[in-house]
Amino acid sequence: MQLLKDRIKKDGIVMAGNVLKVDSFLNHQMDIGLFSEFGKEFKRRFADCEINKILTIEASGIGIACVIAQEFGVPVVFAKKTPSKNIAGEVYSSRVESFTKGKVYDAIVSKKFLGPDDKVLIIDDFLANGCALKGLIEIIDQAGATLCGAGIIIEKGFQDGGKLIRDMGVRLESLAIVESMDENSGVVFR
Repeated sequence: MQLLKDRIKKDGIVMAGNVLKVDSFLNHQMDIGLFSEFGKEFKRRFADCEINKILTIEASGIGIACVIAQEFGVPVVFAKKTPSKNIAGEVYSSRVESFTKGKVYDAIVSKKFLGPDDKVLIIDDFLANGCALKGLIEIIDQAGATLCGAGIIIEKGFQDGGKLIRDMGVRLESLAIVESMDENSGVVFR
């Protein structure tokens, strides 16, 4: 998606440790107009699917998923990474490692919000090593729901996550795939 690539080139900052800082428009301050374009693009790419739920993981994916879900006219379910008193009853759970935070979380979703009748599209902001996506896929499997695919805003193509998820047979659509990046030369797209 050229609009996204242009925005990354303009406002993205490459930091040490393969971190692409896009907090001015994606995951701290959010450009809702741009998110709306993401929704239209994913709606076009997944037009052949009868999606009835969007699944994401807290926290950065939630805002993006909400705007995209509006385009599909479906609810968003998000996996929580921290225990909460307001999740009562049974849950699906999966261990997820965060690339940017370097922590392992138990991602949980209440069983009342995901089940066998659901056709799910996963939405997330970044794909690096694929740990979050694998965790969400495990939750969908536990629920007996149907995984229609995964929509990623920015995939780091030089890391293993995309290959790992595609090798699992998952339909993976990324709006921008970063082939390489460094602090001096910036970002190179596939």
